[in-house]
Amino acid sequence: MPIKLAREVIRIEARAVAALARSIDRNFEKAVDTIAKCRGRVIVTGMGKTGIIGHKIAATFSSTGTPAIWMHSAEAVHGDLGQVTRDDVVIVLSNSGESEEKKRLLPIVKKIGAKIIAMTGNSRSSLAKHSDVVLNVGVKKEGCPLGLAPMASTTVALVMGDCLAACLIERKGFRKEDFAFFHPAGTLGRKLLLKVEDIMRSGPTLAKVRGHMKVKDVLFSITRARCGSACIVDEQNRLLGIFTDGDLRRQLKADPQVTFRPVKDVMTTNPTTIDKAHLAAEALGILKEKKIDELPVVSKGKLVGLIDVQDLLKAGLV
Repeated sequence: MPIKLAREVIRIEARAVAALARSIDRNFEKAVDTIAKCRGRVIVTGMGKTGIIGHKIAATFSSTGTPAIWMHSAEAVHGDLGQVTRDDVVIVLSNSGESEEKKRLLPIVKKIGAKIIAMTGNSRSSLAKHSDVVLNVGVKKEGCPLGLAPMASTTVALVMGDCLAACLIERKGFRKEDFAFFHPAGTLGRKLLLKVEDIMRSGPTLAKVRGHMKVKDVLFSITRARCGSACIVDEQNRLLGIFTDGDLRRQLKADPQVTFRPVKDVMTTNPTTIDKAHLAAEALGILKEKKIDELPVVSKGKLVGLIDVQDLLKAGLV
């Protein structure tokens, strides 16, 4: 029985969403245009379950380049209407369009001068009559077996909000980089904002040596810096090569006395590098492609740091 009912609920909601796709018309285009031209903020308001959906719609707008806030309809008529200005657009969610709270706030919003977009299941309701744009989100049947709890109707309202947000993203030319700017703590934000210079090793954590140094002394430098390699530079701080623990193991097989040789004789010359201004995600891509663990960082031809795969792990990029 639970499986059968669950599948029926899914079918009901899927049909409701499919019907919404067929009902998209000029009113939707007008709603997108109204929001896109808004000089203030989008204020989304609702009660109960639709209020929760409204909260999500406002959050989606804000994170995709359309400043928005959520306002509880009951609190609105107890002072929160003071947030509304004539430059704002107010999206009112109400399936019936006749709730007492909506009826009380509509005249005030009209007097303030803000545009009103109704998202309702009743295109003949008081809400619809007092709105500048009406988006029909009506459904024929709820998923609730009792026909009481809003299920299909809230799903359709949520989808309508996503449709508005998607069209506004395209209308405003919102980019992945813009999204990352508003999500600096997320994985995408780190990938699109974090630069090599933000996480590279430098100063005492960078083992930087000269080519004449013996391998054994270079190993001490690597140990002090607590990294897996040393970068070899000339008098002008130009990178000549890199010496890693992998180089050491390979050389030890051929020459057990390698630790007494100058590091310039056993280093890897012309190593792959990355500029400090590049994205850290690019460094990760290079490490994966070349199958290496360390990447010297340069700027204007001079060594400035080192990226180790462990640094990318700590930054949350791996």
